[in-house]
Amino acid sequence: MTALAVTAGGRPGTGPGALLALFRAGPPLTRAEVMTVTGLSRSTVNQRIDLLLQSRMIVDRQPDVVQGRGRGRPAGSFTLNVDRGVLLVCDIGATAMRAAVCDVSGEILHDRSVPTDVTLGPTTVLASTDGLFTDLLALAGRSPDEVLGIALSVPGPVDHEQATVVSPPIMTGWDRFDLRGWFARSYACPLLLEKDATAMAWGEYRSHYPDADTMLMLKLGTGVGAGIIAGGRIHRGADGAAGDIGHTQTFEPGEDGGPVCRCGNTGCVEARAGGWAMIRDLVAEGRDVADVDELVDRIRTADPVAVALARTAGRVLGVALAETVSILNPRVIVVGGQLAEAEEQIFAGLREMVYSRSLPLATRRLELHRSRLDERAGSVGLALLLADHIFDPERIDAALLG
Repeated sequence: MTALAVTAGGRPGTGPGALLALFRAGPPLTRAEVMTVTGLSRSTVNQRIDLLLQSRMIVDRQPDVVQGRGRGRPAGSFTLNVDRGVLLVCDIGATAMRAAVCDVSGEILHDRSVPTDVTLGPTTVLASTDGLFTDLLALAGRSPDEVLGIALSVPGPVDHEQATVVSPPIMTGWDRFDLRGWFARSYACPLLLEKDATAMAWGEYRSHYPDADTMLMLKLGTGVGAGIIAGGRIHRGADGAAGDIGHTQTFEPGEDGGPVCRCGNTGCVEARAGGWAMIRDLVAEGRDVADVDELVDRIRTADPVAVALARTAGRVLGVALAETVSILNPRVIVVGGQLAEAEEQIFAGLREMVYSRSLPLATRRLELHRSRLDERAGSVGLALLLADHIFDPERIDAALLG
């Protein structure tokens, strides 16, 4: 059976929120099974379940009654009411966004991806997000009143608690923009904001690596970013800046400064291995490449200049990752984003540097994989984070017990 949810102080919870966590995490349970798992009395379990039923957070799944067998009403089992409302999420990238409408378990019902340009500013980009949300709700047959929460991810540093973007290198006009105020005009619900690589990390971790405990997600697209799972939890750092591997600096022997990055510094990993940097170098070699998708096509069709750049990028990324591996000691590294599609060329250099430069103990059981969720990783992670936030046991207890 699934363990009980715990309170902020680490003690097992006994309120309706803890029971709801059981119904969210496992198969349907009868009242007797809940009593066995929790150790609570029959009267307390009945009271908690009745509160959850009245609030429509769970539903009673009555078994089929066989004619002529047994007496009285059969014991029902209870499970999360996935139809109680919907969640809206949008994974906003530098050049594209993917929005989704999900049920309250975090399962994607419908999603849609469209091109965007994050440098156009928040009002332009969020107007497109609004349109996607409206279309997706219509597809799901739901209204704005049924939206229980919204979650966004962006390609820049974020203040998770305040749901604001903070001094982003490429997101012109987004600094401290009031995202909650923007969506409050149409939706009366909480809004969460995450860094894109962090959302991807959570999606991969919860979906495919729940036993990894410590995991690193490397996102390779227009830029370079990382999300960190440590001790089974998201690690954001003291101020939300953890995982910004793209703006660590690397220098070649005898090099003075290195290439200029979009953040204004020189020699950043992203300025050598990011999609935009590789496009810059390809164009300098006379290739006509407009975006990362075209860059990937060049690499996969064996354009010699593109392949050489990809292999160099893999080694640059591997050097940066090696230091992180020695410090963090992750069990799994997952690589996602558009450039992960050039897996053969980029992964070779990445593996070489990681395994040759990291501490032997840190790489003894290290696994390195390509993303299994691919372009949906961010959306899946956001939906799961949002569901956890909405159904946090202490939040549920406060709502139902006062």
